[in-house]
Formats: sequence, structure tokens, C-alpha cells
Amino acid sequence: MAVFTAPSRTRSAVAGLAFVALWGFALSISRYSIPEEMEEGSFVANLATDLGLDVRSLVQRKAKLDVINSKNYLDINKETGELLIREKIDRESICITKTTSCFLKMDVILESPIRIFNIELEIMDINDNAPLFRRKTMHLDISEATPSGERFSLTNAVDADVGANSIKTYYLSESRYFNIDIQTGSDGSKYVDLVLGGRLDREEHAVHNLILTAVDGGVPPRSGTASIIINVLDINDNAPLFSQPVFAVNVSENSAAGTVVMTLNASDLDEGSNAQLTYSYTLYTSEKTQEIFSLDPNTGEIKVKGVIDYEESQSFEMHIQAQDRGSNPLSGHCKVTVFVTDLNDNYPEVTIKSVKSALSEDVAVGTLIAVITVSDRDSGANGEVKLSLHQQETLPFVLSPSSEGYFELLTSKPLDREVIGKYDITFSVTDKGSPPLSENETITLEILDVNDNAPAFAQSFYTIHVVENNLPGALLTSLSAFDPDLNENQYLVYFIMEKEIVNTSMSMLFSINPENGDLYALKTFDFEREREFLFHIEARDSGVPPLSSNVTVHIIILDQNDNTPVIVSPWRAQGSVVEEVIPRSTEKGHLVAKVIAIDADSEQNARVTYQLLQISDSTLFSLDQYNGEIRTTRMFSYRDPRQQRLVIVAKDNGEPALSATVTVKISTVEHVMSFSEFTTELPLEYDVFTDLNLYLVIGLGAVSFLLLITILVIIVLKCQKPKPKALKMPPANRNSVISRNSVISQRSSTIADSTLISSDAYWYSLFLAETRKGKVVVRQPIIPKGAGYFVSSIPRSIGPSETTDSRASTLEGPRRELP
Repeated sequence: MAVFTAPSRTRSAVAGLAFVALWGFALSISRYSIPEEMEEGSFVANLATDLGLDVRSLVQRKAKLDVINSKNYLDINKETGELLIREKIDRESICITKTTSCFLKMDVILESPIRIFNIELEIMDINDNAPLFRRKTMHLDISEATPSGERFSLTNAVDADVGANSIKTYYLSESRYFNIDIQTGSDGSKYVDLVLGGRLDREEHAVHNLILTAVDGGVPPRSGTASIIINVLDINDNAPLFSQPVFAVNVSENSAAGTVVMTLNASDLDEGSNAQLTYSYTLYTSEKTQEIFSLDPNTGEIKVKGVIDYEESQSFEMHIQAQDRGSNPLSGHCKVTVFVTDLNDNYPEVTIKSVKSALSEDVAVGTLIAVITVSDRDSGANGEVKLSLHQQETLPFVLSPSSEGYFELLTSKPLDREVIGKYDITFSVTDKGSPPLSENETITLEILDVNDNAPAFAQSFYTIHVVENNLPGALLTSLSAFDPDLNENQYLVYFIMEKEIVNTSMSMLFSINPENGDLYALKTFDFEREREFLFHIEARDSGVPPLSSNVTVHIIILDQNDNTPVIVSPWRAQGSVVEEVIPRSTEKGHLVAKVIAIDADSEQNARVTYQLLQISDSTLFSLDQYNGEIRTTRMFSYRDPRQQRLVIVAKDNGEPALSATVTVKISTVEHVMSFSEFTTELPLEYDVFTDLNLYLVIGLGAVSFLLLITILVIIVLKCQKPKPKALKMPPANRNSVISRNSVISQRSSTIADSTLISSDAYWYSLFLAETRKGKVVVRQPIIPKGAGYFVSSIPRSIGPSETTDSRASTLEGPRRELP
């Protein structure tokens, strides 16, 4: 052994021989005793003193502690020579076998020269372990028939400690049925048996829970516990028992097969097969009863199997036994009496005769719809019946009794298919039984449509705004009417009610789709000629007789800026320049000329403003943007040119704006010159003037003759055809049509002022003649083609001039008749 624990294992044979030679030095053994579980660093012994060694030599000789076959729990303090606890020592882990003595063997080895000291350390036991049962819970099954004094072995407890610290005794929790008997083995071990001290009754106490405690002899003592669960096994010692010996139960006649009459529930205090019961009829139960009622052998449930008729039998009697399934079966008995209850088991019947499936909505009140009969096979109160209509308060029908068991269904209110087109009429018949029985029967009545509703438009008056210059065929709106009738009574046709305006039929101006009511314009409208239209559209259904309704349509034409302003003053030939002559001595603010433009549009589109587009000298002249007056802003100086050129634009207020321009050439002279020097003159001799007068007279006569013939033709046509009804027009519009603001052309020359009147007509012609020194000056403006304007010339006093005479002539063009 010393060979394996030597501090140096040289491979040299010489060293091995030397070690064997020194074996004799290790024959002496030093013994020490300590208790287990000492703390680390605890003092065990002073080896230097006990072994007679010099403390200083321990370091020099490299003292070493070698524990044999165990963990090194100790260590040597080489400075003091003391043997100390290095780690706690558990006696039970070192000495596994349960012996009273436990030693830890070790060697102290010194070098130079080698010397070995044997040391034995006895580990003494302390009470550090409590008794422990190998099974914490022990189950025992004991029959309730087991006699008193029977013994049952229990699992013992174990204690790792030895001697007085081992198990000393056992204790059992208090029980009147059990106690324990403690036995001591040859090795001193304690054994315990469980002893039955009385007769068990499972029905009284089926499970016993006990606590077994093991106590050791240490100081203080330690203990361990285990649970003992004892299940008492049953024996068939109790007979089944019903809750009462006689049962009475009621069952209704005609109960359906499978109806549960009652469930028997016998009890058996035993368990297992001893408590499993089987139910059966005894010989005292009649076969008829067994045919009508079934008995479930496992659950004791009694059900209806046959037909129960109160008129055949009013009660049934059954004798039933319940038997357990023990080895020696026991049984219990009872009697069940079933009383049959009479019921209202016949439903009343409803029979409908002479029924109408469809009815026109215009039938009279009191019209017969159907004949109904009711019956009930029961007697007495169960056979008395009452017939009624389901939700009668909401139906336009009434039941009228006609004879015994017969009723008539009549209309009580006028019918309206548009409100309700179909009725589901439910008849309910109920008897007076307890509980009452009822039966329902439903018929369907369809209401046939008649043409009793005229088409209806969403509104009675439609106002439609149409911008002028529309495309022919443009969709204006859709005028749709609704007819709540059905089929052909609902099919609508739309058309325009004929009406003439200024000898023009509405059907030539507008068109309507007869199927859907889409309204179209057939022509392009001009706001300057037509302002509004008022007519009627009719919707007519296809019923017999047809019904119709109409709606008033008001078409309002909206103005569009489609007319360019026309400059009427100062007059000039097309493409020519207007010339004005003024003295150089003209004062500031002098009116040079006035530009007047007219626009055939209305409102903002006809509002004309004036602007200077070009001007030779902006410091000399000003232009009023609203009235078109050109005035001097200062006096002329010698540096100013004799001729000034102004380009004036007249622009309306439409979107986009339209405009016209005029060029005015202003010449300045030192003195006032006659008007004829600045005009386009055609000098004529008096003989030429005489020929001209002749031509004028001939032309005037021809025009007068044609005008007379035209008036006569119109009178004849008016007498043959009634005059169409004129459209109503608001006074404001009428005034705007009849009269416009007068346009006055002012000049500082001898030409007469001209005033233009009317809103939507053009100049037809204008002749202004002036006579000066035997010569005639004729001017004829270029006027757009058309009719509608008339021009009146009103002479007024003029400034200094060489003109000696002025004449005014008025030529009136055709004017449109206004309603």
C-alpha cells in the first residue's frame, strides 16, 4: 500500500530498494478521534509534537499528507505542525456500511530522508440524519369481512446514523380500528406491523388515513413520517332499497312511444358489482301492461311502448324488483301505479271552399272571396271551435258567419294594388280544450291591376337654362314621369303639346323621346332673337282608358358673347380713317370727338368700354373709358405736330372679350374751316342734283308700294288664322327688348346728332344730307346685314359753321313684333 502513496515514484530500481529498506520506519500508527461535520479549519492534533518532529523540518523535508482510498479532508500546517480540517467530513458518505466504527486512514510522508507515519482518524457519528421511509405513502386493501387481530406488514424506516442515533421506536396516529406492533431484529433494527383492532364497515367508513412516525434515539431526537391509506373492500351485505314502496304517476293519453313515464332509482349501500342493480317486472305484472310500457333493466326508466287510450284503460299497475349482481344477489321490490289523463287530442279542421285566387282592385266592398267550414271531432268544450283571421286589423277582409260551421270571407275596405299587390290570408281555428288546440290554413289572394293612377312628374314646373349657339340635337334634360300601375297601364308615352310662337310650332324647335322623356333642341338658339320658351309636355299611359298628366317647361336662353361691338360714331367708310379738324387754339378739355359702339349682346356681354390702343402724343388727348369722349388735356403748342393719330379700341365685357377699333386722325388749323373741306364730297351741279332727286323719288315710291302690298298680305293672313298666344314675358325683359340706351353721336361739326334705339336690331340704312353753298354731301355708312334697328336724326343747334341749312331724315327698318 505504501508503494502507491509514496510522495516520489522513481523509476530507478535503487530508489525502490531504498524505499523497501525504510518500510520499517512506518510501523508505528497514531490514532485520533473527531466528530463528523466539524467546520473547516478546525484543529485535530499537533503532528509535530505527537510525532516528535521539528516544526522547521516540516518545510525542509517537504512534509506531505496522503489519504488512503478517500478524499483528502485534512491538511498539515507546515509552520505550526498542526493537523487541520480542510473540508467537512460526513461519516455516512465515508463509511457506507452501517458499522459502529468508521476510520479514515492517511500517511504523513517526509523526505531527506524518507519517512512515513501512519495515522488513523476515527470519525464519530452525530445525530444529523432523520429517519426516512422508503415509501412515503403505503396503500392497503382490507376487506370489511377481515376478522379483528389480523396483522399487516408495513415498510420500515431507515436511519443513516448508528448506535443511539438510529431508529428507536414508531408511533401511529389515533385510530379506533388499528394499532401497531414493534419488533426488534437480531441486528437491533426496529420492525412494525399494523394490527386490526375492530370490525370494519365499508358503508360506514370506506377509507382510513393513518400517519406512521419513526423516531431515533439522538439528542435531540429526529423523526420521519409516512402516510398509510387503507381502502375497505366491499362485501355484498346490503340489499337494494327503493325510496318508497309504492309510486303513483300520471301519463297523458296518446303519449308518443318513447315518452318517459318515470325513472326508478333504487339504492344499494354496497359498491362495485354488489351495487350494480338490474330492474325487472315480477310475475304480478300483467302482460298487457308490459306491452304498453317498457322497463330499462339498467337504468330503471319506464317508457311508453304502446298506444295509451284513456277510453280503454284509465290506470296500469306494475310490480318491479331491483336485484344486485353480487355472488349471492339480494333484491328489493316496489309497486308503480300509472294513471292515464284524458287530453284534447283531436285538432280542429278548416276546409276552404269556393276560393278566388285573384281579385281586381276595383271590386266593391262586400265581394265574396271564399267560403270556409270548421269542425272538431272532440266533444264538449274540446269540440267547441273559434275561427279568426290572423292580423285581421291590417287586412281589408272580414269573416261573416253564414250558418252552423260555415263562414264567408268578404272584402271590408277598398283594395289598392299599388299599396299591397298580394295578400296571404291565414285562417286560425282554435278549440276550447285545455290546453286548446289550433290549426291554421293560408290562402293567397292576388290583386289585379286597373288603370287608376295617372302618370306623375317629379315636379310640376321645370326651368331649363340653355346657352345660345347650342348644337342642334343637343340633350336639354330628361323629363321622366312615374306610373305605379303595372304592364300596359305603366307604359308611358311622352309628347310636346303643340303650341305656336310667332308662327313657329314647338315641335319644330324641340323634340322629346316618346319612350324615356329626353328633351332635345332641334335648332340653334340666338339670344338676340329668342329669349325664352314656355310650353307643356304630356305623359300618357297605355291603359284603357289612358290617363295622362302634363308639366310646364320653361326654356330660358342664356346670352353668350357672340357679337362684336360695332362702332357707329364717328362714322367712316369700311377700312377708312376718321378725320377731325380742330383749331390749334382749342382750350383744355375741349370735346374733339365721341366714339360710340353698340353690342347686340346683353348685360355684361353688351357693356362696352373704350381704350386708347395707339396715340401720337399721350399728353394731348384723353379718352373716357365709359362714354368714349375724346378731349384735349392741354392747349396745343408750336412744337406739337399739326396732325395727331389715335387708334381706339371698343371692347365688351364678355368672356372672352370681343372688340372693334377705329382710327381717328386729328388735324389742327390756325382758324376754323368749313365742314365741307374735311369730308368726302361729291360736287354736283344743280342739274345733277335734280336727277338725283328724281331717282330718290322713284325709289321711295317703289319701296312704299312694296310695303303696302306686304301690309295687305299680312292682314289677310291674320284674318284667316287665329293669332298665337304670346308668351308671357316679365316686364323687365320686355322693357329691355323694346328699348335700349340711346346712342348719341356728338360732333363739333355741323352734322346732326344721331340716336340709335332698340336692343337686337341693326341699322338698315342711314342717309344724312347736308347742303352747303349749292352743293350736296351724301354719306352712306356700311351696316351689317339684318334688321331691327331704327335710326332717328334729331337736329340741334351747333357751333359756328359755314353750314346754312340742316335737314334730318328718318328711315325706319323692319322691327320684330314683341309679345
